[in-house]
Amino acid sequence: MHSGFSLRLHNRLLELDRIGDAVEAFGEAHALSAKLRYQLRLVLDELLTNIISYGYADDGEHFITVGMGLDGARLRFVLEDDARPFDPLTAAAPDTTAAADRRPIGGLGIHLVRTIMDRVAYERVGGKNRLILEKDVN
Repeated sequence: MHSGFSLRLHNRLLELDRIGDAVEAFGEAHALSAKLRYQLRLVLDELLTNIISYGYADDGEHFITVGMGLDGARLRFVLEDDARPFDPLTAAAPDTTAAADRRPIGGLGIHLVRTIMDRVAYERVGGKNRLILEKDVN
């Protein structure tokens, strides 16, 4: 990655403001559109909220690393955590044609991530979840 940052977040929802501010500053520094900056914050907010809210079997302190970089026209995020093994890409796509009150809860977040990002990959490495997200920017 030619230009980027890495943040080490605590597994607390208050940390979402920190990553949002970092994405905003990075986006402004690299002339990313307001719409794209909003989409990136939305994706990270969704993924990090799920990791923090559902990923840990205890209430102890854990860390989530978020790396972001821009290499030419490719924006890349890497999220790494020591939460329970979970591949969000195995989640079934939600039925967006069903009435909202008839849909099962869940599944919309990863659908949103897949819709906004161009490539999403998951791997379990060294006891950690690693989610790699890429977006082509013009």
